[in-house]
This record gives sequence, C-alpha cells and structure tokens, in this order.
Amino acid sequence: MLNMLWGAMLLIGIVYGAVTGNMDEVTDAALSSAKEAVSLCISMAGIVAMWVGVMEIAKTSGLVDRLTRAMKPLLRFLFPRIPEKHCALEFISANMIANFLGLGWAATPFGLKAMEALAELEEARRQGTAPGPVRRPGCASNEMCTFLILNISSLQLIPVNIIAYRSQYGSPNPTAIVGPAIAATAVSTAAAVIFCKIMEKRRGI
Repeated sequence: MLNMLWGAMLLIGIVYGAVTGNMDEVTDAALSSAKEAVSLCISMAGIVAMWVGVMEIAKTSGLVDRLTRAMKPLLRFLFPRIPEKHCALEFISANMIANFLGLGWAATPFGLKAMEALAELEEARRQGTAPGPVRRPGCASNEMCTFLILNISSLQLIPVNIIAYRSQYGSPNPTAIVGPAIAATAVSTAAAVIFCKIMEKRRGI
C-alpha cells in the first residue's frame, strides 16, 4: 500500500511538473533530495550503531534482565497470560526500553524476536504444552495484539532519533522536542493500555 502511495505521489509530481513546464525544477529537486537522503543516512548511521551496540551490551551484561525484573509488575499487568520466565518477556522489555529512549531502530530487532517468541508460545498452546486460550491458526494472540499496539504508541522519554534529525537540519534547540514528545507519547500509550484492557474484558480473554 505504501509503495502505491509513494509511487502515485511521485507520478503526480512529475506529471504536474511536465504540464506546468517545471521539469527542470523537478529534476533538480530529485537530485538534491537524493543527495540529502544519502547524507542523512550517513550521519544517522553512527547514532544507530552506537545505541544498538549499547542495547546489545546491556543485554549481554544482564542489565536487560535486571530491568525486566524491575518491570515485572508492569509486564504482569500488560501480559498476564505469558508464563513468568518465558523469553518473550525479555524481548518485550528490551523493546520497551529502546522505545523509552526513542530508539525505534534499536527496538525493531527486539520487537521481531518478541513476536517470534509469542508465535512459539501460541503454537505451544495449540499443542497443549502451555497454558492460555487457543486461537485458530493464522489469528494473532491477545499478547501479540497488545504488544503491537503498545509498540506503535511507544512512550518515549528521550526521543534520540528526533533530536538527531533536528540537530542535522540546524535546529537552534534540538532538545526542545523532549517535553512535547513525553506528553504526546504518554497520552498515546495510556490510550493504548486502556483500549487493550477494554478489549480483553469484552472478549473475555
């Protein structure tokens, strides 16, 4: 769907430029934007590499495990049917910690691993080796839906990526976004939690 939207926008822009006689501007914009995109990717690569490395060090050193234990009451509230020592909780907590820091790129690998672990848990439920309600094949479990919604709402305490973008484009105060980001993502996360709990009670799961 996104490919179709972007393709349509590009086509409309090119056609409009041709009709209005502004093809030179369209060509210049395409070239300058391509150059800017490469420059931005290079400047962001170091930030991404550093924070992904920090998250891996935190995981290897056991810091993620300790934070997972500290987040246990929250995780129990959000995911009451995941077994207490299941690996999905570790991946979910690592994903949430990365999102707290505004590191969406660092959170993605942990999010994928969490979804894989939740899929394995669902399969174990179908085989009768794990507790919890069984869904039909191809249907996402309640835990998968809850995790996805929370991941999208994504409470952010330090939006590192946005601060880096603002710094890259010459903002005089790149960190001015911190307060509004905390407020906006806190509201979105609260709405996500309320929605998930309402749906749990409505569906009786």
